[in-house]
Amino acid sequence: MAKYFDVHPDNPQPRSIAQIADAVRSEALIAYPTDSCYALGCRLGSRDGMDRIRAIRRLDDRHHFTLMCRDFAQLGQFVRVDNDVFRAVKASTPGSYTFILPATREVPRKLMHPRKKTVGVRIPDHVVTQALLAELGEPLLSSTLLLPDEEEPLTQGWEIKDRLDHAVDAVVDSGECGTEPTTVVDFSGGEAEIVRRGAGDTSRFD
Repeated sequence: MAKYFDVHPDNPQPRSIAQIADAVRSEALIAYPTDSCYALGCRLGSRDGMDRIRAIRRLDDRHHFTLMCRDFAQLGQFVRVDNDVFRAVKASTPGSYTFILPATREVPRKLMHPRKKTVGVRIPDHVVTQALLAELGEPLLSSTLLLPDEEEPLTQGWEIKDRLDHAVDAVVDSGECGTEPTTVVDFSGGEAEIVRRGAGDTSRFD
């Protein structure tokens, strides 16, 4: 049965945030809100967490997981960013964008796209997520909480608890968030290629 955390959206309770971070460090799989929609998240090196996310969403091994990063300095540890791409990414963060970029050696091989050696990264503009990332001290390995055969992600914490009670270890509820996933921009080839149009404004990348 999943543990339920009711977290204030503007002033997250430090004790709750610390408990959630401790759970992640102990291999927990969590459902948590972001600035675009709910996501599934686990510790960066958790093979079990990855397998459980794949099982819940019925994903194959070509799926790009996302590293949810606290800030640009942390993001830069995990992906290679040249000057032109740096400016574009920096101008769009924090925000509802996921960027696909060449991975550095800090990224476990099993997280990279098997052929391209890339990984998705993003910096969320969400108070609760930022508090959790600050407490955790490392990125969260994440994927949008979009269930198989459903067109929109789940948006209510109580509904996620009800439907995924035995599939996740904790649900973080800070009120309703959006239903639109991030805009995904692939910079791995040097130029911006919009892979998915979502919550973020795409005009700067067209």
